[in-house]
This record gives sequence, structure tokens and C-alpha cells, in this order.
Amino acid sequence: MDLFSSKKKDNTKIKVTDAVRDRIPDGLFLACPYCGKQIYNKELGDYRVCPNCDYGFRLQARERVALFATDFVEFDSELTIDQTDFPGYQAKLDRAKKQTDMKESVLTGSGRIAGEQVDLGIMDSYFMMGSLGSKTGEKITRLFEHATENKLPVVLFTASGGARMQEGINSLMQMAKVSAAVAAHQEAGLLYLVVLTDPTTGGVTASFAMQGDVTLAEPHALVGFAGARVIESTIHEKLPKDFQRVETLLENGFVDKIVKRQDMAEMIGKIVAMHQQEG
Repeated sequence: MDLFSSKKKDNTKIKVTDAVRDRIPDGLFLACPYCGKQIYNKELGDYRVCPNCDYGFRLQARERVALFATDFVEFDSELTIDQTDFPGYQAKLDRAKKQTDMKESVLTGSGRIAGEQVDLGIMDSYFMMGSLGSKTGEKITRLFEHATENKLPVVLFTASGGARMQEGINSLMQMAKVSAAVAAHQEAGLLYLVVLTDPTTGGVTASFAMQGDVTLAEPHALVGFAGARVIESTIHEKLPKDFQRVETLLENGFVDKIVKRQDMAEMIGKIVAMHQQEG
């Protein structure tokens, strides 16, 4: 009886040539930013949602319009920042414009969601992290002014890294300008519905993202003002695991409901229809 086999294991490694490697597509498998699970990209489906935890992967603004809206007519598509001398800023803007097919970090227009007519704004995290520049604020302000004039509800999907530092005080002033337009819209008795997506931070959170009549959120979206590391270094304490996640915000009354992305259009339609019936 041969207790000890003399056969050697075949440790030959399969060699992957550059030609084979070049044929393997990028992004075939993705790691969920929230739960960490490795996901075959086709498992995400059209809505780009993790099948394990329902986290919604980031979408470009035009992708979100295609998913949620019909009969969409864009506003102010040519509105863009004037030439600036801030070092490297123009190159960043050019890259963002090419990547998103947009002139600014928010897409605005009018269309229908679940059959209900709304004025719609969608901030795009692929455009300089959805940062709030002067023309971003101008487009959102015009959106609310159009809605007020035409007695329409506003649905705004927020996604932002905060105020755009390259524009200095002009960027910061957009918080006040948009907030004034929001107030006029609400004084007219019209609905403002916010959908918080990942991430919504900085001056956007500190102003119009938290001024809605109804605040919805996608699962596990990061929402806050300052970053967690900045807060920890200030208060010298370790923050809870889900600090600044929408689940924590819901528990503390900052969010009305967390809605899965695939159910969002139906939920928005129901809320808008209910408000229209109430007048």
C-alpha cells in the first residue's frame, strides 16, 4: 500500500498574456461601497443596485432621467461658468463636461414621474463631485422660479461634495440664493420633494437639501456636513459605524422615508398626486 505518493503536484501557473489581458473588460466585477460584496456587474441591473444590501451605485444625471422621467425637457442647457484664472480649474471643467455631456453639475428641466408633471433637478456626482458652483446655484434657482410661476412641484435629487472652492465666495452665496427661491416656492403652497443620494454633503446639506416638504433617501446614502475624520479630530471621539448614513438620519427625524431606487418613481408619483389632490 502506497501511503506516501511520490507524485508531485502540478504547480504550473496559467500564463496570461498581454493580448488576453487586453480582451478582459474593465469593471466586470465591482465591490459594493457599503457592504463590500463582490458583484458581477450584470447583477446590478438597470437600476445599479447591490443585490445584497440595496445600496444604489452612483448614477449620472442623464442615466437617472432615463430611469425615472418621461417627456423630459431640459432647462438652461448652455448655462456654464465664465472663464476663470484659478489654476487648473478650466481643465477640470473641460473633463467634467466631456464625461457627463453637461455644462454644469446639475441637470434641470420639466417632465413626468409616474405620470405626474414636475419640475426636476438632478445633481451629478460625476461632474466635479456635484460641487455647488455659481452656475449650479443659478440653474437650481431658475428651476424653482419656473416651478413657482407655473405652479408645479419640484423634485430635486441631491448629490454633492459641497461648495466649489475654486469659485470662493460666489459658490458659498448660492446657498442663500437657492434657499430664497425655495422659500418663495413654498410660500406659494407648492410641493418641494428632496431625494438624498450618495453622497450629499457640505453646503448643499446645510441649505436646500434639508429644506424640502418631504425628504426621501436612497438606502445607505452618506449625508452630512463635515467629513467624519474632521469631526473626530475636533471632538476627539470615535463616531458610530453608521454615522451620517440615512438610516441614522431617519432615526433622528431628518429623513421621512428610505426608498429603494427601483421603487422611487412610484413613491414620488404617489406623493405628488396626493399633494395635488389636497390643493
